[in-house]
Amino acid sequence: MATLVLPPVPPSPRDDAIALYTAFKGFGCDTSVVINVLAHRDATQRSYIQHEFRTMYSSDLLKRLSSELSGKLETAVLLWMHDPAGRDALILKQCLAAEDLESTTEVLCSRSSSQLQYLRQVYYTKFGVYLEHEIERYASGDHKKMLLAYLTIPRHEGPEVNREMAEMDAKVLYKAGEKRLGTDEKTFVQIFSERSAAHLAAVNHYYHSMYGHSLKKAVKKETSGNFALALLTIVKFSVSPAKYFSKVLRKAMKGFGTDDTKLIRVIVTRAEIDLQYIKAEYLKKYKKTLNDAVHSETSGHYRAFLLLLLGPNQ
Repeated sequence: MATLVLPPVPPSPRDDAIALYTAFKGFGCDTSVVINVLAHRDATQRSYIQHEFRTMYSSDLLKRLSSELSGKLETAVLLWMHDPAGRDALILKQCLAAEDLESTTEVLCSRSSSQLQYLRQVYYTKFGVYLEHEIERYASGDHKKMLLAYLTIPRHEGPEVNREMAEMDAKVLYKAGEKRLGTDEKTFVQIFSERSAAHLAAVNHYYHSMYGHSLKKAVKKETSGNFALALLTIVKFSVSPAKYFSKVLRKAMKGFGTDDTKLIRVIVTRAEIDLQYIKAEYLKKYKKTLNDAVHSETSGHYRAFLLLLLGPNQ
């Protein structure tokens, strides 16, 4: 469930374009107007506003926002302005260029099969290079094999589960890992890349009931590094996307300093999908609302923008 709050009767894209242009005029930018317009428009409306702005003022709204805003607010707003697939493509390009394989893994392994198929097309259109070739270049070993398989193999996305097959997969993974000396990584890659999220959640359930601990614990014991990270991301996301992202957000804000890149990425990419559920999980697990946590870790217009995307404090 999304947290995005839309006005009951949204203004026309033309009115929004005029409001933004007016906010940019004169000495300094009226940032409050900018974030109050954009944080209350969905992806389609934001696209229409960009089109109207270009038509009316012969100017690119993204370039104008980039020149008027700065710092973390600029990063968050510019990311927000893209449609989901275009945004993911941009995030992955930046992560791969920085050789940030942890964030690359988080994005790829928390997207559905159909999202990934579309993402591959958008990535090539935007950057003129295949996403698979980028992964070949930057990742290595079993981690590379896992990412490439997860990115390219179509998976069922429905809630249906063949319980006998899920139980069999749990046994196969046990034999490929904990039961033997050394790990059969190929089997882990095959099952984790070919099965649906609902199926893997069922495999995790059967694994726990048969062997006394979760599949996650087995993965941690049998694998390491970025390969383990990919497997863990896939199984955690399959069991509960909301729980998975609440932990990612907690990690971004825990300890000294805040990982603003991660904070922005999760809030912006989930605001129109399931941020309401993530907020509920965050409150349940950490006894503090996500809004309060973000409020204490951020400031200024940047804070105001993220809190608008988060919706009411509950």
